[in-house]
Amino acid sequence: MTRSHDAIVEAQFGSQAAAYVSSSVHSTGEDLDALAQICTQVRPARALDIGTGGGHVAYRLAQHAQSVVAVDLSPAMLEAVAETARERGLSNIETTSAPAERLPFEDASFDLAACRYSAHHWRDWDAGLREVRRVLKPGSPAIFVDVISPAVPAFDTHLQAVELLRDPSHVRNYSESEWAAALARAGFRVRRAEKRRIRMDYASWVGRMRTSEAHQTAIRSLQQLAPAQTATYFAIEVDGSFSIDALQIEASACRAREL
Repeated sequence: MTRSHDAIVEAQFGSQAAAYVSSSVHSTGEDLDALAQICTQVRPARALDIGTGGGHVAYRLAQHAQSVVAVDLSPAMLEAVAETARERGLSNIETTSAPAERLPFEDASFDLAACRYSAHHWRDWDAGLREVRRVLKPGSPAIFVDVISPAVPAFDTHLQAVELLRDPSHVRNYSESEWAAALARAGFRVRRAEKRRIRMDYASWVGRMRTSEAHQTAIRSLQQLAPAQTATYFAIEVDGSFSIDALQIEASACRAREL
């Protein structure tokens, strides 16, 4: 029986909600600190967290915004976020289940939008970016953080292969140049971009996704057979742990005269 992409995403993440709330990779990081700093300056009346996952962006935004809407495909994820928000005394977070490509909000209804490690799961990346632009007020900031693809084709192929074996809901990690072009198409102006190197602990990386033994064997085989240049680029370790690049992009929704 075939399933829709949204159903695959829900199946992958719904039962792992608690793991993503507690994940150190997702709950900490310089990008979260930078996002909080931007929110401190903007002080949005209404902020949007697209693909909230474990809710870590929403928790940070809630400290500086009047209200935050956390959006995710998975109801189980949203339940975990709502419960954690209550435990932390964050009463200004509300949750909504929706895909990024069909946000159930009026035009220009948010003062800030953030999306962290979610866009590589979107079925239609361009449509999702257009939706984020649609619901943002002109001139408002949008912050996107995601793993990016290397510019070298062989490295890109390796990354996409191990990502898909680990998680069948993976669509694509895009390159920095692809991000810049797609944001321009969607009506954003990139203000700043910063790249960071992140080490992925193999055991927790596959554990969060409950990756099957067969797929883990395939991942380890790809790592062990990788050419020296690929192994060096990803800093592949004996236990399968490796390093990847993540990009933080700060953009703003173009005003009519900027389009």
